Amino acid sequence: MTTPKVSTQNGDWSEVVDKLVAEKIASRIAAKDATIWGPEAEHEASIRLGWVDLHETSRPLLAEIEALQADLRAEGLDRIVLSGMGGSSLAPEVITRTAGVELVVLDSTDPSVVRRALDGDLSKTVIVVSSKSGGTVETDSHRRTFAKAFTDAGIDAASRIVVVTDPGSPFEKLSKDEGYRKTFLADPNIGGRYSALTAFGLVPSGLAGADIAELLDQAAEAAPALQADSTDNPALWLGAVLAASAGRDKAIITADGSDIVGFPDWAEQLIAESTGKNGTGVLPVAVEVTAPELRSDAADLTNALLADKATSGVPTALTSGSLGGQMLLWETATAVAGYLLGINPFDQPDVESAKKAARGLLDAQPKPEAAAFTEGAVEVRGSEGLLDGVDSLRGAVDALLGKLDSVGYVAVMAYLDSERDADLLAIRPALATKTGRPTTFGWGPRFLHSTGQYHKGGHPEGVYLQITGAHPTDVEIPDRPFTFGTLISAQAAGDANVLAERGRPVLRLHLTDVASGVQQLLSLFK
Repeated sequence: MTTPKVSTQNGDWSEVVDKLVAEKIASRIAAKDATIWGPEAEHEASIRLGWVDLHETSRPLLAEIEALQADLRAEGLDRIVLSGMGGSSLAPEVITRTAGVELVVLDSTDPSVVRRALDGDLSKTVIVVSSKSGGTVETDSHRRTFAKAFTDAGIDAASRIVVVTDPGSPFEKLSKDEGYRKTFLADPNIGGRYSALTAFGLVPSGLAGADIAELLDQAAEAAPALQADSTDNPALWLGAVLAASAGRDKAIITADGSDIVGFPDWAEQLIAESTGKNGTGVLPVAVEVTAPELRSDAADLTNALLADKATSGVPTALTSGSLGGQMLLWETATAVAGYLLGINPFDQPDVESAKKAARGLLDAQPKPEAAAFTEGAVEVRGSEGLLDGVDSLRGAVDALLGKLDSVGYVAVMAYLDSERDADLLAIRPALATKTGRPTTFGWGPRFLHSTGQYHKGGHPEGVYLQITGAHPTDVEIPDRPFTFGTLISAQAAGDANVLAERGRPVLRLHLTDVASGVQQLLSLFK
């Protein structure tokens, strides 16, 4: 195991770190001091700091998880499906990919994604449904659908459903009433994005075969350095680079040469949801190692890299260490960044807005807004005024990018199948190259639980490209008046409406034939 390390380049944060040491910020975080982030944040912080010692408090879970895994394997049940959103899915995804074990992550409402998860071998399948309350529409829909699929296959559904939730939640009661296989109760005093080392991260990862005891050992090894009021504390340096680099509010995150797989996506949701509020924050941009942003010297960028050398002349934090250590490092650094920014890093006031809008659309079932025009397999819609005088797809994209200012960013929001439509990822670096500006890419609705908070609550500098697709083969949701296709369409429309209401420019491209539409977009951005 290796303790986390942070080295910095192209900047001097020593005065900031000295101030953090003098104010004992690290030891106060470790002591769960809720007063650090100010009076307005104190109530929320008082019930959100349980993550600091999870390397100790999560230990009792290990035996329970190991026993259940042994029972499942003895029954030939070795296909683990995880239904979870945001931090509930991203942490297990990183843990299992890094460990090289298989976990089917179901964090989408796209009918194609749901169908693929259902089409696996149900005779060997167990689904872990992770939700703090059980009321999350995505996970509730997944649970209902898998329960019916098991029953239809002649399988006792209750024996194949494992629940992770908060104690006293409606989901705990439902699990008990339905007789589900096992219910794991997580610490309710930990938000989803800080839950990697709780039952939300450990249960699906451990059942899939990852060494979760080692993960806790790694975090335990890192903890003393991260809790020390010392200028050697790596979390203080990382937090300072993220939040105390004057005028630099966008952090480019990549993993170059690290054996930790998928870490930038996990760090992206942690930072965006924690800091993107009150018109401020740090926009994390998870990118590939060849990304044009990593060669940029733009005045509003910093780099936070899992690497051993800087890739440009911008202020940079270089991090290294084991996965458990890195998770605790970035969680602590994000809490430090919240302090430096003067915001509460534990709430997410704007996540609920898109959820409410989607629920309203599901209830009303309105007809889709008429397209401004159609070109090939792409229907084009835009926020008010965006498409005035525009009659071509290229013109529509140019109109959106014309709203981008010198410190803005582009957000690509793809409500599609991340596996089937993976070619679409090429749009991200193409747009970054074309505009010279950082470009994020999120698969919907997953990103609503992460960067979606920053889109609405962070710096109002973004332009938003939403891509949706037709669903020729839909999937029903048992005992619900809507399908998965209807659900994801409502989620996309609700998100676009909230962004537009807040004055954000939104271009909506709907692919009437997804395969040909994706190719049409790729040719446009070449």
